[in-house]
Amino acid sequence: MKGAAVFVRDVERSRDLEVEELASSYAYPESLTHPWTRVNFVTSVDGASSVEGRSGGLGHPADGVVFELVRDLADVVLVGAGTAVAEGYSGVSRTAERVRRRRALGRSDVPPLAVVTRGALPPDAGVLTDTEVPTVVVTCATAGRERIQAYRSAGAEVLVAGEWEVDLSWTVAEFGRRGWCHVVCEGGPGLFGRMVGNGLVDEVCLTVSPLLAGSGAGRIVSDLAEDTHRRLRLCSVVRAEDALLLRYYTQQAVRRLDEVC
Repeated sequence: MKGAAVFVRDVERSRDLEVEELASSYAYPESLTHPWTRVNFVTSVDGASSVEGRSGGLGHPADGVVFELVRDLADVVLVGAGTAVAEGYSGVSRTAERVRRRRALGRSDVPPLAVVTRGALPPDAGVLTDTEVPTVVVTCATAGRERIQAYRSAGAEVLVAGEWEVDLSWTVAEFGRRGWCHVVCEGGPGLFGRMVGNGLVDEVCLTVSPLLAGSGAGRIVSDLAEDTHRRLRLCSVVRAEDALLLRYYTQQAVRRLDEVC
């Protein structure tokens, strides 16, 4: 890993992005023995994580390509309940291209969503009821038996990961026990902050959308102590029209890669 080259590409139009080349660049490390978690976010040039409460307002065609690709490569898609509701999530869709790419990697045809909630997620949310494969609800005992049963009645698998708060370290370890070593987390900012605070993030995928959002919008990470700094290492950059597609490794990821080199 030391001195590794940075993957760099420059394309004038988003439709000219070579998805298979991107798939090679975005591939997870080989021979993982425990989960590798990448976080995928879009931000404005001035650092906003959303426009009018939704990250979709920052959307760019190139970001859409990466969003679908990193789902194709993952064993499981982790997301906070607030983001799932605000963005109108349903399950990951089954497409011929997705199935082809995933089968070539030895993955299931469609990755499940794993939604983190303390019980605020409505049991009739589309992320539970409109999905190809059962959603995994990761919650804690404080959600209550009635709410947990409602999730199961909606077709979800429920993991109770803690008493008062969701234990994210236990959750990621459980993914590993299931053989889900390729994890993508789609936020939101609170979940990202807690993942970073618990040392559970290996990689950050960030699309910088060519937009100034102005004041009022939050950042892509919250619930993280101000003195908690994490230095990152750039591993790839793609310019697609006026957007930038960036990938960074955390220092723990760099150490993991150095150990296997």
